[in-house]
Amino acid sequence: MRLAFTPLLLAVLGACATAQANPLSVCTEASPEGFDVVQYNSLTTTNASADVLMNRLVDFDAKAGKVVPSLADRWEVSADGLTYTFILRKGVHFHTTEYFTPTRELSAEDVAFSFKRMLDPANPWHKVAQSGFPHAQSMQLPSLVKQIDTPDASTVRFVLDHPDATFLATLSMGFASIYSAEYADQLMKADTPEKLNSQPIGTGPFVFVRYQKDAQVRFKANPDYFAGKPAVDPLIYAISPDPSVRMQRLRAGECQLTLSPKPQDIATAKADPKLQVFSTAAFMTAFVAINTQHPPLDKPQVRQAINFAFDKANYLKAVFEGTAQPANGIYPANTWGYAGDSHLYDHDPAKARKLLADAGLKEGFSTTLWTRPSGSLLNPNPTAGAQALQADLAQVGIKAEIRILEWGELIRRAKAGEHDLLFMGWAGDNGDPDNFLTPQFSCAAVTSGTNFARYCDPTLDGFITKGKAGATQADRSELYRQAQGLIQQQALWLPLAHPEVTVLAAKGLKGYQPSPFGRQDFSHVSVD
Repeated sequence: MRLAFTPLLLAVLGACATAQANPLSVCTEASPEGFDVVQYNSLTTTNASADVLMNRLVDFDAKAGKVVPSLADRWEVSADGLTYTFILRKGVHFHTTEYFTPTRELSAEDVAFSFKRMLDPANPWHKVAQSGFPHAQSMQLPSLVKQIDTPDASTVRFVLDHPDATFLATLSMGFASIYSAEYADQLMKADTPEKLNSQPIGTGPFVFVRYQKDAQVRFKANPDYFAGKPAVDPLIYAISPDPSVRMQRLRAGECQLTLSPKPQDIATAKADPKLQVFSTAAFMTAFVAINTQHPPLDKPQVRQAINFAFDKANYLKAVFEGTAQPANGIYPANTWGYAGDSHLYDHDPAKARKLLADAGLKEGFSTTLWTRPSGSLLNPNPTAGAQALQADLAQVGIKAEIRILEWGELIRRAKAGEHDLLFMGWAGDNGDPDNFLTPQFSCAAVTSGTNFARYCDPTLDGFITKGKAGATQADRSELYRQAQGLIQQQALWLPLAHPEVTVLAAKGLKGYQPSPFGRQDFSHVSVD
């Protein structure tokens, strides 16, 4: 008997072929520190965990500039700004894997667990996180959230100690991802709580399959995803620290998308009909953090001298090759509350030498300059950048020894405050100016490790705290302008650049939208 290909059967087969998912391989620049995102603060880790495996109560819509529903269908805020009540979406399932099978849908219990483990020292999961909870601590959530109630399975209520205008937007950050309390109980009973970091479970568009350090992270599409199963399956993060290798793999078809390309590769891709370029202005700043706890960097004149010694124009040309705007402060110019494009520290080696002499360091001093080995969006050419700064500092008598540390070790030791000068970058998770101030300049962030300048000052802390409690955007903007002035006068950073987020992709990739925050969403992407 011969199979007859009728028009109807052909149509069905065509539909099946159209619906078939294709794999998506993404060339990334570094290995994640782990998958329990609450323990870490790097964008690389957020991209590999929160962005693909998990969801939060709310998301931040960068285009609309507002918070939108995610796991929470809706919410209400009390008139006094102290109570936030969230109603959860129905029909949300946690991932089913070889190591976990959920017996129920997402509930308020999961939300309460996800936050209480970070905020309550008495919670049995609080001590499990070896790296602590840097974002929750730096955002001062333990002192902000007074209690968390679960009136029923679909309702979660946060009661705050004081009003905080940033609270809702903070819940869109990666560290606010929602975990399965049922899975956590299973791990604790088995005495294997560390598996929360190596065998993650979430509600997100992709399910974790396996991880090979410095090589690959593999995910599969979540068939039960509440927003619909993704069109790509599997999703592979091909870890390729060398940007030239990432470009080669893209052009060879081994990757359909590559992150953090070199500036010259962007120009090459624009001229290649087989490739496409996605770009957007970034809510990010590249900088050198100056450790104010290490003498003689504890002297404002010395930090100011470092800023005056630096030839920023030369640095931008050598490292970013026209793909970034110069940074003269902590914020990109399109941030509300921006204090203006000050040129307080234009290149002036003579002034730098005078400041060093005034600080009793006429003969200069020796220090160390830490950077990473491989390029990234906020540091496309670490070696060239470090050498440029080293040469500029040498001109004024500062001998800086360059130390290159692998990314995971760099982050870990920098959070412990071991560095002197540190090439670093910060990407905000939403458009709120506080998303830079609290995690980078508050006293709480010195303790949590995200304040790489290691600077704790009551006046600056006051500006930050009052800014979060401000009733209007105008009130908050004024406080943030004062904070920026103090940060600049104290020269806590050597601001470098505000880059564009640029991603290169094969022509057949569709549905990708670059995020100004560097976040990755592959749930709507398809590959021909």
